[in-house]
Amino acid sequence: MLRPTSKTTFPRDLNSLDGICPCLGSRARAHGAHLATQVREDLPLFTVLAAPPPFLLPGADDEARLVRTQGVRLGRLHLSLTPHDKAGLRAEARALRKRLAGLDPEAAGRAAEHVSALPSGDPVAVYRAIGSELDMDALSLALLAQGRTLCLPVVLERDAPMIFRRWSPGEPLELDQAGVPAPLPLAETVVPELILTPLLAFDLHGGRLGQGGGYYDRTFAALPEAIRIGFAYAGQQVADLPIEAHDIRLHGVLTEVGYTAARKVP
Repeated sequence: MLRPTSKTTFPRDLNSLDGICPCLGSRARAHGAHLATQVREDLPLFTVLAAPPPFLLPGADDEARLVRTQGVRLGRLHLSLTPHDKAGLRAEARALRKRLAGLDPEAAGRAAEHVSALPSGDPVAVYRAIGSELDMDALSLALLAQGRTLCLPVVLERDAPMIFRRWSPGEPLELDQAGVPAPLPLAETVVPELILTPLLAFDLHGGRLGQGGGYYDRTFAALPEAIRIGFAYAGQQVADLPIEAHDIRLHGVLTEVGYTAARKVP
């Protein structure tokens, strides 16, 4: 629960493992309320109160081992934000994804081992990872080994759906109108049957939090028959994302622990 800032702890307030500050570094102790977050600059400061029984938190090495072996979701996002708070949610999600990337640099390779679990569809739209996005090189090779054709998205106009051009690893790329590496204009334009998309966060009902540019949502709307699959760290899963009218849900998500089809929205 979120309560106004005070020095008082309350029963059941994040009184669990999920309520503990997942501090990095050598083993730090948690001894009560000590987590604070400002949800919006124009709203009062709220403190997240965590009062677990004192015990040792895992150090960085232990966290990395847990993420690699069990896909543990460290630092889950617990705030119930409205659509107007998406900027704050994106900031938290970027920080978490960056942390997961540092803890488990081999996650992309393990995710590629689950390629056979993906739905059928050809061509397959992949992407060139930027920043802490889960790298798609290993999965791209695994898809090629299945005999599938690959393509990459291309932004020609910032407010229009993306197009897709056929591509294979090693072929030259140039920056498109969004500044993202894309195939050259001489590459064949194709219509993907399956689109793999990066994301900042996802939920089990197909909710996807993107960077905010709307490129994939516009493209999903233009290609309603395409299968939409997120590619992410398991730790990027959150409870329920705020969904707006223009947001289009995914059919599933592939992570380092396997493929999960989206559940129906209750």
